[in-house]
Amino acid sequence: MSPHHTFARFTRAIVRPPAHTFAQGLTTASLGAPDHARTLEQHAAYCRALVRSGCGVVELPADDRYPDSTFVEDIAFVLPGQGAILTRPGASSRQGEVEMMRDAIHAFFPEAAQMVAPGTLDAGDVCEVGTHVFIGISQRTNEHGAQQLVDWLAGHRCTASTVDIRDTPGILHLKSGVCALDTRRLVAIDALAEHDAFLEYDVVRVPEHEAYAANCVRVNDVVFVAAGFPITHARLRELGYSLEVLDMSEFERMDGGLSCLSVRC
Repeated sequence: MSPHHTFARFTRAIVRPPAHTFAQGLTTASLGAPDHARTLEQHAAYCRALVRSGCGVVELPADDRYPDSTFVEDIAFVLPGQGAILTRPGASSRQGEVEMMRDAIHAFFPEAAQMVAPGTLDAGDVCEVGTHVFIGISQRTNEHGAQQLVDWLAGHRCTASTVDIRDTPGILHLKSGVCALDTRRLVAIDALAEHDAFLEYDVVRVPEHEAYAANCVRVNDVVFVAAGFPITHARLRELGYSLEVLDMSEFERMDGGLSCLSVRC
């Protein structure tokens, strides 16, 4: 991809390694428990890929009190170079993660905002497509939380709209099923590919048996994709994207994807 492309330009990424308690985290998948050593190896490979892609990595310490805390994306939404907002996660077991993230976010965004009750929002439900942002209404993100984000985005000259995914099978967050490759092109699962919200976009549909591949993430000049999905990989390469293929098997067991593992700034 052209180095002058302005979409998804990042210089740093905040990450947190999986805790020893990672296997005790929340999941709807029925894929068995993750192997902790292999999970750490996959996370380290992800961090190396971020560095190769031009991001300085800010690694926070693992915290066994919060099994899901490696999924840092849910805890803060960032508009690079503009601002950040700390969320209020939809799972009560994760709400303590906000305090763990606060100092790291404030180091880059001292005026970061904070969502408040009764709003809940996981930033995995937030798909930024240029100056427009899609917000998933899900089991983790409610209308109050979505409206707080809409109001915050308006102050940063961004528009927003909601997509109700509560009845969409097989996905936890909006970005489990749709991610942006650039300002006019999305990757989406079958259940969302023809959604009214995305009619004005070029949608790359992933096959049903490769649904996990929909959670890809553009990082500067490459697209991070999960290993094991050759049809999706081929389609993206045909469109001219350079891919960073990463093994995500252990995170998939815990409903986690590529975007979940970093807050990109």
